[in-house]
Amino acid sequence: VQLQASGGGLVQAGGSLRLSCATSGRTFSSYYMGWFRQAPGKEREFVAAISGSGGSAYYADSVKGRFTISRDNAKNTVYLQMNSLKPEDTAVYYCAAAKTFGTLVRGTSDYWGQGTLVTVSS
Repeated sequence: VQLQASGGGLVQAGGSLRLSCATSGRTFSSYYMGWFRQAPGKEREFVAAISGSGGSAYYADSVKGRFTISRDNAKNTVYLQMNSLKPEDTAVYYCAAAKTFGTLVRGTSDYWGQGTLVTVSS
């Protein structure tokens, strides 16, 4: 499985961005998909995950109510809609794919995409 993330950029605090992660392969719907982020000088952290069908989602407390993860299995793509962005959301964001939800929640993954940089100015 190959993952290609896009959509990062510079935005002012309070603004919005939507990240996309396009994947290869025919078994996209069999994977849990997730987003992680790594801020400068910090460890990578879990942001959100979504089930294969898209029916269940889980968020880190720091983004709950502001970020929404979704997926389009027909397009083999997962999204992260980020609203009410804060300077502390500045990080490189990575998409990830895993066969189990627990793998993502533990902070690991079976497959990783390259990162896309999100910078939120105050």
